[in-house]
Amino acid sequence: MGSELDLAWIASVVGDPARSRILLALMDGRARTAKELAFLAGIAAPTASGHLAKLLDGRLVAVEPQGRHRYYRLASALVAQMLETMAVVGGEAYAPDPRLRRIDPALAAARTCYDHLAGRLGVAIADALQGLGHVAFNDGAGEITPSGREFFTRLGLPLDERRAGRRLLCRPCLDWTERRHHLAGVVGTAFCSHCLASGWVQRQRDGRAVAVSPEGHAAFAELLGIDGRTLTFGPQEAAAA
Repeated sequence: MGSELDLAWIASVVGDPARSRILLALMDGRARTAKELAFLAGIAAPTASGHLAKLLDGRLVAVEPQGRHRYYRLASALVAQMLETMAVVGGEAYAPDPRLRRIDPALAAARTCYDHLAGRLGVAIADALQGLGHVAFNDGAGEITPSGREFFTRLGLPLDERRAGRRLLCRPCLDWTERRHHLAGVVGTAFCSHCLASGWVQRQRDGRAVAVSPEGHAAFAELLGIDGRTLTFGPQEAAAA
């Protein structure tokens, strides 16, 4: 009965609409104050404090004191993975027809899924890495091929399993909007960080959507053969890459 009670407890914590909005506001991987989260969730600050206490009790968020402020973030990548999966299942149950799902176009195009890239851009990156033989996905697991190691090393992202710790080096993550896989794991995090540091994608002030810069469009086209207009990868792009 323990696992059943745990599941019921987590479901009750996540199931409140205000707490769901707080959790989704943290899905960009950034830490935020209670005031910021109250604004993003559309609730009063005292109400947000009560919800954050519940989320802390459920170990879904963690808090980091910094001076006079307290910054909240998701407790782990596992929590982010759970939320993304729940969003996929919720979308299937609520509106199986994709045309009936109201999704922010900016989120659908490109966003962060905690610490890696998602949306059409994230799926296109995963498609390209597989199409070019750099990454292989199979039965929920991922593998980086020798050519993939060379590719990431050229980008300045050498991969070391010993530093991965308990996280998987490479894994597929089912995308909430695309219903296909994007790249997660240590390599997904490293590539996302590289794209942000290079200015290829830029965070937006509120929310987890990211904008692809002109430099990003050029880099994704040159390195991975991704069409900048549609943010997709196909056989014709693979031939040109």
